[in-house]
Amino acid sequence: MPLGDGEVARRRGQHNSGATSLGGTRGEPHEDGTAPGGSRMEVTAEEPQLGPALGGGDAAAGWGEDAGGGLQPAGMEPEQFGVLGGEESLMAELSERVQKVVKSSSWWERHGVDASILACSLLALPAGFLCLRSARAVPFLAGILILGVVHHTLSVKGSHLASHNALSESKSWGKVWAVFFIELCSAFTAEQATYNHVKLHHGYTNVIGLGDSSTWKLPFLNRYVYMFVAPLAVPIITPLVALGLLRNVGLKEAARTMCCMSLGLYCHYWLLLHASAFQSPWSALLCMLLTRSLLAHPYIHVNIFQHIGLPMFAADRKPKRIHLMSLGVLNLPRNALLDWAFGHSLISCHVEHHLFPGLSDNMCLKIKPVVSQYLKEKKLPYNEDTYGARLRLFLRQYEELMVHAPPITELVGIQ
Repeated sequence: MPLGDGEVARRRGQHNSGATSLGGTRGEPHEDGTAPGGSRMEVTAEEPQLGPALGGGDAAAGWGEDAGGGLQPAGMEPEQFGVLGGEESLMAELSERVQKVVKSSSWWERHGVDASILACSLLALPAGFLCLRSARAVPFLAGILILGVVHHTLSVKGSHLASHNALSESKSWGKVWAVFFIELCSAFTAEQATYNHVKLHHGYTNVIGLGDSSTWKLPFLNRYVYMFVAPLAVPIITPLVALGLLRNVGLKEAARTMCCMSLGLYCHYWLLLHASAFQSPWSALLCMLLTRSLLAHPYIHVNIFQHIGLPMFAADRKPKRIHLMSLGVLNLPRNALLDWAFGHSLISCHVEHHLFPGLSDNMCLKIKPVVSQYLKEKKLPYNEDTYGARLRLFLRQYEELMVHAPPITELVGIQ
């Protein structure tokens, strides 16, 4: 892949620790750190913030100081922009271009579009439950489809945006949405989801042992079981993993998580028995499993396709942020169903999302032409591939990608 003048990517052999599977639907804390409420954390994730390229030492209009004395966009959270080192002029230039797009966008574009999708999903719930009352196949299958898509829209798109506080410009409301979407709708713990996804995965994208997506690996499963059978267990694994992670949070947070998870699961079960008129508890539980795993296959696939198989780096040799994200992240083509249920930032705008994680799905889509044009203009990688091509690659090279430890990439000339 072209990295610019004199920049060469090379591999340094296999990571010597071996492939370790943590399983689950979201990553557990690495062994050298714990989540909030746990013990010490020796590594500190990069806090995304941005300062513009300034001349003469004067602050540009629209920029203010952060808590550490650094510059960041006025009125914007630091997480909304990529990390900027003093010499990272490439990231600064790209960030300025993106900032212009963000400042020219309305509230509707920044938050309203995605909020409307989530609201429509909630409003579709009664229709889904009522369709399941029908004894005819077509309405019944329509109910399964509606509830399955709604569940994944709330638990994947909603939870993902909430973990980045991208649903609201208010931190207080952001916490409310995180509890609602992550704990009530997804049956997971908000603190752990945010810690593992934002602090580890985004702070150390494709860094061995931290954000390398190894938690998605289950080396004891063969390729066909992992790719086509195991995803059906996601609705069962998710709350079990959450229960195991509650030891890392405080008693108050653990109690709240348990209440929200239980309430969300019981409401789903109760509505199937009473609103959908299921005759037995087992049939209701089976329907819960079916609707909650309806899009589990693409959910698992997307999470491994967009990072695993791309360059991985050692923590002490990782490149600057813009190189790290352009090398280690991949976009898939747009897909109407997955765009709706998972969001653009997880499908066709994943590179943009990793560079600017605090932006909403709609804003990631809006800045996509700016980001792609800039990376290509600077001869930086802009990884894109089709879902089918990635699926064939993972089936063909499953052991290399999902069982063995990944080779470590070193970039010569840009560290």
